[in-house]
Amino acid sequence: MRVLAAIFHNVVTELHAGILTILCVLTVLAGLFTLPAPANAQATDMDALFERLQQPEGEGWRLAESDILREWSKSGSASMDLLLQRGEQALDEGNSEAAIGHLTALVDHAPEFAAGWQARAAAYASMGQFGPALADLAEALRLEPRQFAALTQLGFMLEEAGNDTRALAAYRESLKIHPHQPEAIDGVARLEKLLSGTEI
Repeated sequence: MRVLAAIFHNVVTELHAGILTILCVLTVLAGLFTLPAPANAQATDMDALFERLQQPEGEGWRLAESDILREWSKSGSASMDLLLQRGEQALDEGNSEAAIGHLTALVDHAPEFAAGWQARAAAYASMGQFGPALADLAEALRLEPRQFAALTQLGFMLEEAGNDTRALAAYRESLKIHPHQPEAIDGVARLEKLLSGTEI
């Protein structure tokens, strides 16, 4: 999968934006079904949380979602966690350039921290830079294949680019992992109507 990451980064720097988007999308989606399961000391606990995330009713899935997001936000380094917090805060405040600066420092110093790549992808996407955003999502999904936020974000970007079929596939994959995401649920409903020829 390191070859896949290298391909993404080479494509980002060398190809025209339109071609870049198509190639990145195809590579990301092709890898969705072959990415390895995450391996870490807390894998069993995380597996249990993902099982709870599938619960159709009650508050169990909400608690599981919070626990998963909290675990994903931990890099193992207080300074790296601070960079993530600063990047996310800057993004929330609408300062995408500052967010990218913080998050680039984060991924440079903690390249195995999936949350950093996913957050920087959101910052790039907020500026309309879908090529770099897709490359970062590919890296986030390589590191953490169950990163449902990255898959939902991928669906949104593909939809924005007019690639409705692949956007629908990304939303559906995200819902297989976390079936309670409003953005992905709405995206599936919207695109199913669109692709079936029904006006929204």
